[in-house]
Amino acid sequence: MTSRAAHPHPTHLEALIVVDVQRAFVRGDGALPEAARLVDRTAELIARAREAGALVVHVQNDGPAGADDEPHTAGWELHHPVEAGRGDVVIRKTHDDAFQETSLEGLLTSSGVRSLAVCGLMSEMCVQATARTAVALGHRVVLPYDAHATYDIPAEPGISAVVPAAMVSRVAAWPLSRDADVTARTADVRFTAPAATGS
Repeated sequence: MTSRAAHPHPTHLEALIVVDVQRAFVRGDGALPEAARLVDRTAELIARAREAGALVVHVQNDGPAGADDEPHTAGWELHHPVEAGRGDVVIRKTHDDAFQETSLEGLLTSSGVRSLAVCGLMSEMCVQATARTAVALGHRVVLPYDAHATYDIPAEPGISAVVPAAMVSRVAAWPLSRDADVTARTADVRFTAPAATGS
């Protein structure tokens, strides 16, 4: 199959899924290499989605005991404030895919969401898995390329040198472009209120 070209002007989207933007991954010594850029772009998307009345879903990973994102530790906390009064919702998960064993699909269906953007971390794991399932469930999916990120893959003797995070993110996005719209810039993403909740 050939991949789609980056979509320069996505149509208005009804939801934003912000995957695992938690303090352990964007602050301090354990932060992603491009944490500052990720935080800036995801904040921009959240603000624009709220302004338009779109659904904002903050996905929060529950890591195992001792992990940096173990529930109710400082690293587990979401980086971006949640504004429940403006329609923000938090979905907790224990798998890469934010749809697996969660209420996410039911939330999107009951809210009338047909199209959505996915952003956050990590590109090749939770972002990719969540976007793939959203596509499989029939949603139109947009991946803003500058609003997802990951870590370097460490060197492995006999296999490869270090794989830079930017390269990992590019490889993760490439197969998604067959079924989703990968747009280069957060600035090109537009939102609208879902039909079920819009005026």
